[in-house]
Amino acid sequence: MRSVRPAATSRRRALVWPLTAVCLLLALPFGSTATSAPGSAYRWPLTPRPQVVRSFDPPAQRWQAGHRGVDLAADADDAVLSARAGTVNFAGSVAGRPTVSVMHADGILTTYEPVVARVRRGDHVGRGEVIGLIVAGHAGCRAAACLHWGARRGRGRDAVYLDPLGLLGVLQVRLKPLTPADAPDRARPAAAPR
Repeated sequence: MRSVRPAATSRRRALVWPLTAVCLLLALPFGSTATSAPGSAYRWPLTPRPQVVRSFDPPAQRWQAGHRGVDLAADADDAVLSARAGTVNFAGSVAGRPTVSVMHADGILTTYEPVVARVRRGDHVGRGEVIGLIVAGHAGCRAAACLHWGARRGRGRDAVYLDPLGLLGVLQVRLKPLTPADAPDRARPAAAPR
């Protein structure tokens, strides 16, 4: 005899499979060029494509500690490239670290540090144009030098930090169960015979 599931569970499961398929398609790798995924307006800020040494790890609350960008392995004096065309918003020191930020047409601000600027505030930069050189000494970096690359939309209290890798279309999507009962590693009780 066939077991009958509650309608809500069936509807939820019916939504999970199409969502899973879409997410998996979006997560497919697009090669390992120094630019980015096809169709992306953004590119890697270093060439060749760098190793990600530390991932994006935003805090649960905006005032808490977290990692609001990614650290990319590099060498001191490597050229840092603008990830997309835009206008230099800032070129100077923030908390003693040389920093460059670029505002892009889509409203996203990308930041690069520790970078000695080769540009000035107000300069227009093209996608892939050199904006500065990396300085060794980024705290917590396991490589000879690291570029901390950040991205955000909005300002002040309205600022939302973004994973810069998402701008490239190279993020890996991992789905989590909707409820503990949906977890694949949880043993499901057998249906009682009727």
